[in-house]
Amino acid sequence: MADPSSYRPKPGQIPDSPGVYRFRDEHRRVIYVGKAKSLRSRLASYFQDLANLHPRTRTMVTTAASVEWTVVSTEVEALQLEYSWIKEFDPRFNVKYRDDKSYPYLAVTLNEEFPRVQVLRGSKRKGVRYFGPYGHAWAIRETVDLMLRVFPVRTCSAGVFRNHVQKGRPCLLGYIGKCSAPCVGRVTPDEHRELAEEFCDFMAGRTGTYIRRLEKQMMAAAEEMEYEKAARLRDDIGALKRALEKNAVVLADATDADLVAVAEDELEAAVQIFHVRGGRVRGQRGWVTDKVENVDTAGLVEHALQQLYGEESGDAVPKEVLVPALPEESGAVTQWLSERRGAAVSLRIPQRGDKKALMETVERNALQALGLHKTKRASDLTTRSRALEEIAEALGLDSAPLRIECFDISHLQGEDVVASMVVFEDGLARKSEYRRFQIKGFEGQDDVRSMHEVITRRFKRYLAEKDRTGEWIGEDSPADEAPDDGRPKKFAYPPQLVVVDGGQPQVAAAKRALDELGIDDVAVCGLAKRLEEVWLPHEDDPVVLPRSSEGLYLLQRVRDTAHDFAIRYQRSKRSKRIRTSPLDAVPGLGDTRKQALIKHFGSVKRLRQATIEQICEVPGMGRKTAESVLVALAQTAVPAPAVNTATGEIIEENDGGSRT
Repeated sequence: MADPSSYRPKPGQIPDSPGVYRFRDEHRRVIYVGKAKSLRSRLASYFQDLANLHPRTRTMVTTAASVEWTVVSTEVEALQLEYSWIKEFDPRFNVKYRDDKSYPYLAVTLNEEFPRVQVLRGSKRKGVRYFGPYGHAWAIRETVDLMLRVFPVRTCSAGVFRNHVQKGRPCLLGYIGKCSAPCVGRVTPDEHRELAEEFCDFMAGRTGTYIRRLEKQMMAAAEEMEYEKAARLRDDIGALKRALEKNAVVLADATDADLVAVAEDELEAAVQIFHVRGGRVRGQRGWVTDKVENVDTAGLVEHALQQLYGEESGDAVPKEVLVPALPEESGAVTQWLSERRGAAVSLRIPQRGDKKALMETVERNALQALGLHKTKRASDLTTRSRALEEIAEALGLDSAPLRIECFDISHLQGEDVVASMVVFEDGLARKSEYRRFQIKGFEGQDDVRSMHEVITRRFKRYLAEKDRTGEWIGEDSPADEAPDDGRPKKFAYPPQLVVVDGGQPQVAAAKRALDELGIDDVAVCGLAKRLEEVWLPHEDDPVVLPRSSEGLYLLQRVRDTAHDFAIRYQRSKRSKRIRTSPLDAVPGLGDTRKQALIKHFGSVKRLRQATIEQICEVPGMGRKTAESVLVALAQTAVPAPAVNTATGEIIEENDGGSRT
């Protein structure tokens, strides 16, 4: 535990201007990012009597080992820089909202020649129009199924589209009128794009004008006694109205707004957002977070707005943002939102009327989300804490191992030997820290030597990072090494416990590797699969944890995760090796021409039997390349076994000639 006075800036050193500050721990990792209208007064608040600080703030300042700051011109710049640094450094003491699910969007790929309607999750792509998010993917598909009757836009994948272009006939949707079949030229690219844009306009809320236009067309068709056309238009109008019924009208003035509500207690907070477009709820999403910093409702709202709009621009930022409490610097936040939208944005608290009533609905959703989350997680938090305490007690550790790394070796009969490293922090998998290794020091099967090599390589990297940051000075440490920038580095942070998949030999190899590197503050144990025994270095008898032990269960989960991760890597290497082709040896022959050859001849076997003239018939193949292909195939051809016709025995070849 660090003393904040040991790194407190000198009086007068901190400027009295807007800026963003960073606290770093002893490993130079950024652990907290904050912004302030006045850096001097804000930072001074951290360096007071520890008894006067909030417990979370006290933990942060005693974990930190240094503080630094960057001066900016305006509060808006400070807001933007704070968001960028939180995203880049992922500081452990900042509020970070976790999506309770990966919400699906209805997307229209306007960046393609023939735009496609589909369901997408994850990060947004350039040139794609998004609507939502929706609570369930099936809700999107039901809406799309109704609207394709009126807007028959392509929904198939690129592969299916190319397949039907080659076949010259449309898919089932094309036959039943739910696709305009651009694959067979029923519509031109411009006509299909116009359909896609009308689809987007309707989804964006411009519905009344389009329905009235269809009604006029229906009446005109009836007057002209074109009853089939009128009936089709009637059914189209009915389909659109059913699609609209799925989004209830909540605001009569066709408002475009996002409503943000927060439910919180001392430890956690839940945020719910309703996306209202054209007076209708078009999407909903929710986040949950641990309150790892001392933050009030206004601060939670500010963090939510940063995450919600930090990557958005244009119409994705609505005209109105309704919140339960205004951020401390609401003017700067409003200006930042307006810059992202490119037009004025209103940030306010609804006071009365329909918007106030809808905000109460969003708040009820937030309360329900927080209650559901606490119900799910209460037992998990207790169980993980108990598991870490049991492991610490069983292994004789001074404290609970908050970071556990597990290593496993995988191979197939001594070939493609690889290793895996998985990381669990606070009892939860941290997949971004997983690493994979290829065994380079020797060939063949030797799990003990492999484990020694992997542990050595991993902790050599750790020592190199310590050397580079100046925390640990090695013999060859350069004097002018640049300071760490706080970004997460591979192998930069030490675990409290190393777990190896195996028994005494593997544990001894891991311990020997640590001893050779002079590392004595990392505990080592092994978990043997046969009896699930925990082995410690220099101990003749294993530690046997009860079968009902949460600590044993956590160790098993860590070990099994490392095992699965290693097997997946080993299988991927083996499949790549198996997929190698004799054509790989042909210089200058790329993947496109390789595929063309295989497609033309059907197989490598038939290609071997082809002549140079036949190979030259393949588009893009010249005579010189054709000759190189035949030479490569001849060199890699497997000779047929020779047979002794008198005895019927296969003649085996060796270095000294042949024998029977």
